[in-house]
Amino acid sequence: MDTNLHTLPNLFLQLGLSDKPEEMESFVKSHTLSDGQKIEEAEYWTEGQAQFLKESRDLDGAWAESVDELSALLSQA
Repeated sequence: MDTNLHTLPNLFLQLGLSDKPEEMESFVKSHTLSDGQKIEEAEYWTEGQAQFLKESRDLDGAWAESVDELSALLSQA
């Protein structure tokens, strides 16, 4: 049973990024998504990160809500 909390900071950790609030904010400010671009299509992800994001979104799995939240933040930047 997966008892991991699937929060935005934990998603950053899952992606190999820092979960420090100031570093998360800096990432969001310096990375964006084009109109209609899917999060996993962004050029700044590694192949593994992109695959994880796509699978999480496509399978509507445990991480889907956090992936959607990150996608929304990157669309606003």
